[in-house]
Amino acid sequence: MGSIKVQKLAKSFGIHTVFHDVTFEIRRGERIGLIGANGAGKSTLLKCLIGEEDYDNGMFSVSEGESIGYLQQDITVDDDITLRQTITEAWQDVLSIEQQIKEAEQEMQDHPDDEGAMNRYARLQERFEWLGGYEYESSSRKIVHGLGFTEDDMDRPVRQFSGGQKTRINLAKALVRRPDYLFLDEPTNHLDMDMLEWLEGYLLSYGGGILIVSHDRYFLDRVTTGILELDHSTVTKYKGNYSSYIEQRQQRRKALEGAYKKQQEHIRETEEYIRKYKAGIKAKQARGRQSQLDRLDRIELSAEAATLHFHFAPVEECGQKVLVVDDICGGFPDRQLFDHMSLLLRRGESASLIGPNGTGKTTLIRMIMGEKQPDSGHITLGSRVHIGYFAQEHTELHGSWTVLEEIMNDFTYGEDDARAALGHFLFRGDDVFKVIDSLSGGEQARLALLKLFLQGANFLILDEPTNHLDIPTREVLEQALLDFGGTYLVVSHDRYFLDKITQRTLVLEQKKLTEFVGNYTYYREKEKEAAELAAQEQAETEREISKDLIKRPDAAPIKKEPAPPVPVQAKAIHKASSYGTAQKLAKVELKIAELEATIKMYEVQMNMPANQSDADVMLDLTKQYEETQHQLDAAYEKWEELSE
Repeated sequence: MGSIKVQKLAKSFGIHTVFHDVTFEIRRGERIGLIGANGAGKSTLLKCLIGEEDYDNGMFSVSEGESIGYLQQDITVDDDITLRQTITEAWQDVLSIEQQIKEAEQEMQDHPDDEGAMNRYARLQERFEWLGGYEYESSSRKIVHGLGFTEDDMDRPVRQFSGGQKTRINLAKALVRRPDYLFLDEPTNHLDMDMLEWLEGYLLSYGGGILIVSHDRYFLDRVTTGILELDHSTVTKYKGNYSSYIEQRQQRRKALEGAYKKQQEHIRETEEYIRKYKAGIKAKQARGRQSQLDRLDRIELSAEAATLHFHFAPVEECGQKVLVVDDICGGFPDRQLFDHMSLLLRRGESASLIGPNGTGKTTLIRMIMGEKQPDSGHITLGSRVHIGYFAQEHTELHGSWTVLEEIMNDFTYGEDDARAALGHFLFRGDDVFKVIDSLSGGEQARLALLKLFLQGANFLILDEPTNHLDIPTREVLEQALLDFGGTYLVVSHDRYFLDKITQRTLVLEQKKLTEFVGNYTYYREKEKEAAELAAQEQAETEREISKDLIKRPDAAPIKKEPAPPVPVQAKAIHKASSYGTAQKLAKVELKIAELEATIKMYEVQMNMPANQSDADVMLDLTKQYEETQHQLDAAYEKWEELSE
């Protein structure tokens, strides 16, 4: 089986070491996530592997005849050609092999006894089939449509597409070529949730090896079979997905800290012995101890990476109703986005606003902020409500100011106070004199978060707040929001983030809002249940029609009307007809949540190597898991009974 091998790779820029002693292997079928803080060197490592950057030391090898496809963050697209021509260009290697196959066929006809020609032909055929040569058109169409493009888009010039669409075009080019290995640098940028799920499904069925740089933890959980962590200039490899990596990393750190502590205690005791006896009757033993100490392989405990410190000050109390969207209609002159849409947010609630790109999420936020007016209906903020807004494009930042000026001017801070606040957000030393336009996307996001923190708002509206943030910073933001005492509404494609910090999910689609009382995963489960129920009802209708036709064989065929769409909200949220039933439903739902969490805990424990090696522990865990599963099944039956 082919593989990519990286051994002791090293790269420096001047005196700054980006990474050293980087060693790992990627085999066909493996999907490896490469993670690390912003600036750790992940993109540089990828560029070294594909030859865009020279590495200083080490070795990189790919099995003979195998190819690598690469999606980079900073892309260039030929604006003068169409989407169809762009995709066709990606197949040039396949078309070249097709020509070589024709030449090999001619060679076999000219020399029928030439075994070398037959072997060459067989290898070319195998390669052509692996690269998808026989399904060129259907494969291209599947990928392009999966990434949100229509047949009408195929003949549009690339220059007419937005920046996000151009990123998706480059992703399509990387996928349709079907290389043996895929290197993807932040592939989930500019994808809505439907496209994300499509991409996850595509990569799960991909036969080659994949190396993915991503901060999308939900995506990494769904797709990866291993994790490479780039930290302190080197990599550590972990088996399993992102959640498994977190558990293993914590165990590894705990074990390393324990070993470090014991070794330090041994060193102190040995040094004390040497000091005490180096000149006495035990001098020989003391010299022996010194020799042992000199040969000791010291454990190095690296310091935890610096992370920003983030917490909101206590918020001002406001009215019970924070936001009322009352029967609004509106959008653009040529396209209506909202049709008699309503929403109520109460004090202390945490809600996400999701939906496909182009459905009007950003327009709704602009209306809430007062920047745009609905055609009809009203949007009202509650009493003493103060909005803090995090804009996706960081429009609240002044590009020509320095970082220090941004805080001093906007909050009338003195230099010492401004530096102290900036220090908590990792802007230290000369960093505070950087011009904002020169900052990276992650640095601008950190500065915008600091300004949000300093405003003292009690109602936060966050538009894609995790864009450009590395995983440690996302975790700090999550904890800050969980501790925040006010109300917030979040627009985000970061499903892991939404699962952690929201309790209501608002789905904007087809000009309406559908509400789910739970986080993103809860919404997806309910949507799946609704789809399965609709499919069952459709199948039952078709069976009844078939039975009727069998009973009346001479009757004219019955024209089947398409089944009306089943409202997701009606299927997913069953409202009790009485207050008492509603209370019982709430209790059962709480019990279900507790049991599901318990099952998840047992699953994690059963996957731990230490437990798997102990038969008695595994037997006990399995028994408890099955008992909890029975309780969960009973709770679901009770929930369904009450819902009906």
